[in-house]
Amino acid sequence: MKHNILNISGKALLCFPVFVFIWLIVFNKAMAQETEIGFGLGGFKYSGDLSRGINLKSIKPAGTVFFRSNISKAVSFRIAATAGKLAGSDEKTPIDPFAENRDHSFDIFLFEASTVFEYHFLKWRDESTLLRWTPYFFGGFAIFGVSGESEKPEEYSNVQPAVPFGFGFKYVLNPKWYLGAEFGARKTFFDYLDNVSSGDGTIKDYQYGNKFDNDLYYFMGVSLTYSFYTIPCPSSPYKKNYRRR
Repeated sequence: MKHNILNISGKALLCFPVFVFIWLIVFNKAMAQETEIGFGLGGFKYSGDLSRGINLKSIKPAGTVFFRSNISKAVSFRIAATAGKLAGSDEKTPIDPFAENRDHSFDIFLFEASTVFEYHFLKWRDESTLLRWTPYFFGGFAIFGVSGESEKPEEYSNVQPAVPFGFGFKYVLNPKWYLGAEFGARKTFFDYLDNVSSGDGTIKDYQYGNKFDNDLYYFMGVSLTYSFYTIPCPSSPYKKNYRRR
């Protein structure tokens, strides 16, 4: 177990220079392209041995800032920094009698740096359409770090890789500003977000979880984006007809 965890952590650290290199390339090219900046507020949700599914009791506040480059009318590239609290508790969200006997909890701070591609399903940037909104799908790569856990195994790193993916919705307020709502999952490759993993099943102290089921976390929230170019924001055709009369 120790060898595998260290290998994953090492890969995450090796990927970090690549992450920065991609960011610099995209940032330099984006200066001559359609670019956007924005921020969002929402929450982190943990899923693992202590909690399953979407439970409002285990959502903790989080925020994000991002830079986006629009590669085409359908595809965008986004770089983001997201941070917030992540927590779980057997007492608040027991998933079975085993969890009630374990009675474990955790409360940590998580920081994430991510690069993702977004694909927009509708032609909301096309001047020939009257659409002011679009759903989109995103996926990419992330590195996250955690702090605040006083007792944890020494063999795993607090910096780990993750695969972010999810979907969202954008609505144009005016040619420079628009609103967004997003829900995304982060697939991790280790089982210690909650500091509960494998244990000796012959010792019935219940202080362990399922070592074959890695932890996940989610970010959900709303965002406000400023565009450095003009997004087509069509007026109502009924108003035009009325003025002609």
